[in-house]
Formats: sequence, structure tokens, C-alpha cells
Amino acid sequence: MSDDLRQLFDFIGFSARLREVERHNHATPERKESVAEHSWHLALVCWVLHREFEREYGHTLDLEKMLKMCLMHDLVEIEAGDPSAWRTQHSAHRREDKARIEEEAAQRRYGALPGELGAEFLALWREHEAGVTPEARLVRGVDRLNPALMRYLTGQGWHDVGADTGALDRLQLPRLEVSQTLIALYEEVRDAAVAKGLLTPTSGPVAS
Repeated sequence: MSDDLRQLFDFIGFSARLREVERHNHATPERKESVAEHSWHLALVCWVLHREFEREYGHTLDLEKMLKMCLMHDLVEIEAGDPSAWRTQHSAHRREDKARIEEEAAQRRYGALPGELGAEFLALWREHEAGVTPEARLVRGVDRLNPALMRYLTGQGWHDVGADTGALDRLQLPRLEVSQTLIALYEEVRDAAVAKGLLTPTSGPVAS
């Protein structure tokens, strides 16, 4: 086996460990979701919504880039873990620590890939993290919507994090405001969760 193929084989083996990393939301009522399951679902959702996003934005969006971001951006969590957004949203220190640890993991793992592949992985990961391009912003929006969807679909709800509709809006909407499509889907999830008793409504009008 050549050195380049050995490096690829080692990375493939490393990436398989994403199945072992648990998220904070459920996959079924009986178990937590793995990050690998989450990544697959992000890719599928972006593919399904791609034409809606293009109609909304009025121009072509690079679906291949979006799918690649969905599939690879969380590989750093094999080493860095998956901290809850409920813990990091109000702590600049925790967000900075998370960014530093993940950047180190990205350099170590993506940078070791041979040829142009390592540069592509690093560039895509950093584009996703910066959230400047339309594709990155949309992937980040779907990434934020997905755990809310799973908490609703599995009946997990938000009681474990003490969130009501106001708290959920504050977590979700800053990422979802890149797309009216995503906001509409989020509002459907939020309102259905309230109707099922999975989420407590905040006193006063619900933000839209």
C-alpha cells in the first residue's frame, strides 16, 4: 500500500468513529443520536431543500459544497466532543475554547490528508465555521434546526434544558434568519411541540 493510500485508509478508519460520538438530542425515544446520523441527515435535508434555497436566494447554490460541508464539518468532534449549544450560547469563553480545540483537531486530521484533499477539507471546514458564504450559512442553519426537529420527532422535548419558546427562539433564530424556508420549518416544529406539551410557551406573544 502506498503512503498516500495508507493516509487515506487511516482517515477512513478515523471517520468511522463518528458513530461513537453522542449528541444531546435523541435519535429514537430510547437512545441518543450519533453525530454520524446527524451529519447524514443534514446532507439529506440540504439536498431536499436545495431548490427551495435557490428560489429564495435567486441564484445558483453549490449543492456539492453544501453536502461536503454537512458530511465533514463535525469530524473534529471525534476528538473535540460535541458540547451542547445550550451550554455555549451565553459563554464567550466556552465558545472560544470550542473553536480552538476544533481548529487544532482540524489541522491535525485534515492537514494529514495527502495532496489537494487535505487543503480542500481544511478550506471547507473553515468556510463552514466562518459562515460567510451563502452555502455555509445555509448549512449552519440546517445544522441548528436539526436537533430541534429531532427533539420534537422523538418526543424528547426541551424540559431537560429548561427551555421555553422564548429561549428556543433565541437559540434558533440567529442561525435560521438566513432563510425564510428554515424559519417556516422551525415555526412548524416549535408550534407543534407546544401543542404536544413538549415545549412550554413563553408568556406573551411568540416571536416569528
